[in-house]
Formats: sequence, structure tokens, C-alpha cells
Amino acid sequence: MNQKYEECLKACNECLEACNKCYDACLRENHVKMMVECIRLDRACADACAFAIQAMTSNSPFMKKICQLCAEICERCADECAKHDHEHCQRCAESCRKCAKACREMSMYVS
Repeated sequence: MNQKYEECLKACNECLEACNKCYDACLRENHVKMMVECIRLDRACADACAFAIQAMTSNSPFMKKICQLCAEICERCADECAKHDHEHCQRCAESCRKCAKACREMSMYVS
């Protein structure tokens, strides 16, 4: 459990950072209107990761559900970011997929 916990915390932190960087970079793109859904999902994903981190570090009784929700949001964000060729979007999609996997695994170990 401790290894899964540490892996999930690390993945959530990395994903939160990648989403914030992607969000900021998307706002500076020439065609911001094309990036609206990416920007929205970056924000939602960063917030979900922060919520999952809080749930794990406080041993919340809702940790399992929160990690499952975080995984779902990360997958949606990854799918959207993957549609864009920008390097920041591709890095974000990769971090989101890694986080989704870690959160799903974490939720299997929590009762």
C-alpha cells in the first residue's frame, strides 16, 4: 500500500504541475479559441489532482471515490491534450495518463 500511495501522490503532483503549465501555455497560443476545451480540462484536472492529494494525505474516508474521479478527469484531459500538437499538450497528456493509471491502482487498494 505504501508504494502505491507514494506513486499516486507523485503522479498527482506531476500531473497537477503539467496541467498548470499546459493551461498557462495554452493561454499564450495564437489561436486561444481553439484551446478552450484544453484549458478547461487542464484546470479541472489540476483541481482534481489537488483534491486527490488532499484526500490521500488526510486519509479521507472518500479517498477511493476521489481517486476514481481524479482518474476519470485525467483521462478526459489526456484525450483532449493529445488532440493538439503543442509540446506542452503532449507532455500534459502523458502526465495525465500516468496519473489516471496511478489513481485507478490506488483506488483498488483502498477499502
